[in-house]
Amino acid sequence: QVQLVESGGGLVQAGGSLRLSCAASGRTFSTATMGWFRQAPGKEREFVARIRWSDAITSYASSVQGRFTISRDKAKNTLYLHMNSLEPEDTAVYYCAARQKLVWDSWGQGTQVTVSS
Repeated sequence: QVQLVESGGGLVQAGGSLRLSCAASGRTFSTATMGWFRQAPGKEREFVARIRWSDAITSYASSVQGRFTISRDKAKNTLYLHMNSLEPEDTAVYYCAARQKLVWDSWGQGTQVTVSS
């Protein structure tokens, strides 16, 4: 298991930026992919972005493509999500996750992002 702790959420105006961080500890050597998900009130959790730990290959949801950037610092075992041009629709609890193969089996506790119009 990998332990994940998110930070960096907060309140921002529409058009603003935030950077989320996710510190990983534990069996980090077994992590193949890390990602970000989000869950808005009354909605299901949805995929935001993922990054392959070894070579930093990334993938994004269409709703955030071009506005959000996922990155990682291997030396610090830390995952980031740089969010620009934020919209009220981006308001959600953002979760960091990790997987070794196909199942996202490690999750953080989440960090709230609120975008005001």
